[in-house]
Amino acid sequence: MQTEFPFTLPRGFLDEEGNLHKEGVMRLATAYDEIAPLRDPRVQANPGYLVIILLSRVVTKLGTLNQLSPRHIENLFSADLAFLQDFYRQINEHGHTRLLVTCPHCNNDFEVETNTVGELE
Repeated sequence: MQTEFPFTLPRGFLDEEGNLHKEGVMRLATAYDEIAPLRDPRVQANPGYLVIILLSRVVTKLGTLNQLSPRHIENLFSADLAFLQDFYRQINEHGHTRLLVTCPHCNNDFEVETNTVGELE
């Protein structure tokens, strides 16, 4: 069973030194990953902060960063945060990063990987 999934952010995380980090890895969430943030005072004060804590737990690598904190997730561009939220749902609900699509020209069905952005454009 696959438990870690590579991804490429649409914009990328810009660190303090100006380095851009786009390639990353997200692992499947555990029940504890979803429950533990509920005890965090930041989440209790603002339920919208739950996604920040949750993603900081399951994103295991981003570029050269091997450990992400909530501060890293807070500093993502909004397009990257939205991408990671969608990616999280995809791998945790379906266990893979593939989507079944239908070609608008030939009407054939096929699967595409959703872990990168812009490859089909």
